[in-house]
Order: sequence, then C-alpha cells, then structure tokens
Amino acid sequence: MRIVVGLAVLAALTTVGLAACAPEDNNSSGSSTPSGADACAKDKLAVKTAGTLTVGTDKPAYEPWFTDNDPSNGKGYESAVTYAVAKKLGFDQAGVKWQTVQFNNAFAPGPKAFDLDVNQVSISEDRRKAVDFSSGYYDVRQTVITTAGSKIANAKSIAELADAKLGAQVGTTSYTALRDVVKPKQAPAVYDSNDLAVQALKNKQLDGIVVDLPTAFYMTGAQLDNGKIVGQLPAGGQAEQFGFVLAKNSKLTACVTQAVDALKADGTLANLQKQYLTESGAPELS
Repeated sequence: MRIVVGLAVLAALTTVGLAACAPEDNNSSGSSTPSGADACAKDKLAVKTAGTLTVGTDKPAYEPWFTDNDPSNGKGYESAVTYAVAKKLGFDQAGVKWQTVQFNNAFAPGPKAFDLDVNQVSISEDRRKAVDFSSGYYDVRQTVITTAGSKIANAKSIAELADAKLGAQVGTTSYTALRDVVKPKQAPAVYDSNDLAVQALKNKQLDGIVVDLPTAFYMTGAQLDNGKIVGQLPAGGQAEQFGFVLAKNSKLTACVTQAVDALKADGTLANLQKQYLTESGAPELS
C-alpha cells in the first residue's frame, strides 16, 4: 500500500491491529455491465432483506479502516467508502445493516448472509473461485515493520531480512508476500490475528512483521513503542487491490462495481484516502 495514517487519525487511535490482505488482481468477478438502464435501481437490487443493504466486516474493526470499532458511524476509510457505495445504490445510512463476519469466512465457499463484505480483502484468482469481487477500491502494498534497535531496523534490502524471524497473520497476502517475496531462512511465524503478531514482536519473539502499509503506520505509530517501518516490499507486476466481497455469481456484483468505478472516477475515493490515509514516505526495499 502506498499510504500512511495521518497525524490526526493517529491521535484518535484507541484500538489495535487489523485484519490484512490477499493476492493480486485488478478485475471484478461477474458481469461488468448491468443490463438495462435501471438495473441498479434500489428496488431492482437482489438484496437479502428488502430495503436494506447488509454489509459484513470483522470484529474488532480497526483503524484506519474504521473508527472506534464501529463500522456504522461512517468514519474510517472502508466505512466511508461503504456508505458512499450504498448511496450510489440508493441506500441512506439508516438502510445499511452491519454484521460480524470473520475475515477468512468472508471469502470461504458457500452461501453468504451478507450482500457484500468489506474487510481489507484482496482480490485474487484463487478467492474468485469461491466468491465475486467488485472492482478494487484501494491499491495495496505490503510492508515490513519492526522496533528501533532490532536486527533489521536499518535493513535496506530484502536480502538483509534473510536471517530474521518474521511473522504475519494467517490467510493474508502479508503472509504470502513474506513467504514468496522475502523468503526468510527461518519458517515464517503465523498468527491468528495481527494483535498476536504485535504481541510477539513486543515480547521479542519476532524481529519483524509483514502487514499492509496503512496497518504498518498504525502499528508503528499507535501500538508499538519505538515502532519503525523497515520498508515496502516490491509491488510486483500487478497491483494488489482490496475489493468488496460478494457471493459467487451475485446479481449485485455488477452494480457494486459500477458504484465503485463511479466513486473512483469522480474523485471520491481519492478524497477519502486523503482524509483517512495520508500518503507519506515508507522506504522501498530493494
């Protein structure tokens, strides 16, 4: 990711960690163009409950994607984007109902209780076998963090991470990047949550953690004493993107994609990123 938590956001942070991401891809799944001029009108949408857009996300819901662990308040990047999409689909804030969905369950095979899920889930061909994705609402970069004075604190290259003990959250592209890009000599440590990984770093059981960049700025700025961003991992040939998750072959996919694309085109996504995520310098690891 190319982003950083702004100082005003950091000052307000009170919760911890974040459920991170997954592999790369740019395209949504399902029909890309709704058929018929009013195909995406509110009364034509195939939602779970008439008049309501049901949205899933994990709990806790972390900064900077959500604020005060409350997805429904419209604050935080993903909450704000969700309400902007809902508005495009004809739903006001009262018409959006949130439910708790564990990160890995959002894109697991099977029926879904939600209309769409938003939880820093990266678009990937593997996940697309089980679910649909909207077009991407955020481009992602993976980042290595540590604490000042650690053996990797001054690393400038991936090669300098080879002997480090590194960890990441299970089922995320942070873990995939750690395994496939960093390729440390020691087997990567795997944690059920970023909170547990942070605790391991605090306990000096790890030299560093791989997370997405916004999470990296949050962790180093609000969770860790003397936290430090080591650097961003190479982006690779194609940007990793977060997308809304929908049930496989959902009739909503094209309409949600249309809404995301409109928000990208009119500058809404860029403005929300400036509001909740401030672009700033995290060095690139060679």
